[in-house]
Amino acid sequence: MPAKTGPLSGVRIIESSMLGPAAITTQLCDLGAEVIKVESPSGDYIRQMTWPIVEGVSLMHLHLNRGKKSITLDLRTDEGVSTYLDLVRDADVVIEAMRPGGLERRGLGYDRLREVNPKIVFCTISGYGMTGPYAELPSHGVAYDVWAGLVKPEITEDGFAAIPEHPSIGIHAGPLFGALGVLAGVIKARETGEGCRLEIAQSDAAAAMDWYRSETWKAYERPEDEVTGNASDDYVRRAPGTAGMRDGVRYQFYEA
Repeated sequence: MPAKTGPLSGVRIIESSMLGPAAITTQLCDLGAEVIKVESPSGDYIRQMTWPIVEGVSLMHLHLNRGKKSITLDLRTDEGVSTYLDLVRDADVVIEAMRPGGLERRGLGYDRLREVNPKIVFCTISGYGMTGPYAELPSHGVAYDVWAGLVKPEITEDGFAAIPEHPSIGIHAGPLFGALGVLAGVIKARETGEGCRLEIAQSDAAAAMDWYRSETWKAYERPEDEVTGNASDDYVRRAPGTAGMRDGVRYQFYEA
């Protein structure tokens, strides 16, 4: 593979990922970072799990893991752990894009990694975060959007829940927020010599993308003398979600 170019050329990322959360490094790789995806001997089953399958490989794998290098390590063995530590020694970032604590359970948590590289930026991306009642729940893309209130499941005639066609939010927003945090961590590490630990939950990211609607409802819980409409509406206070709009669409009149 030819040497990487771009504004992130020289940044090395070790990625331990499964499925969609691998998107956290996709754009970083596009921008020139060297991304080494560490896989178990059985590999990341995203290659065959999703459709469409293009020449024997899933489109999602081709899209999310484009430009990345890949290495197979069995982290249940001493040799695999030792090789992983060797990779981290010369890296800027470690990505844990799987169930929270996956690397810790293999003796490769943040404390162990910063012993070999004090500048390492360690970022965990998960469905519902590392703590709390949902931390261990399995999750996939649409679950984040339903949790955040962005999508309302439909109930079929036979009583089953179905998800309507919709643009996915959390599965894209989570990795983008995570990548932003990673870049901030790398800047800090290069300026101070100290790495950091970061965490991003894709469900939180989905909710954050809908901040205007949720914060509008909270604002309208305040007294009427504190929250009004805007000047173009003569400061008339309207119902949340319709303020300054008609049926959700901003209206404007023009002289013929």
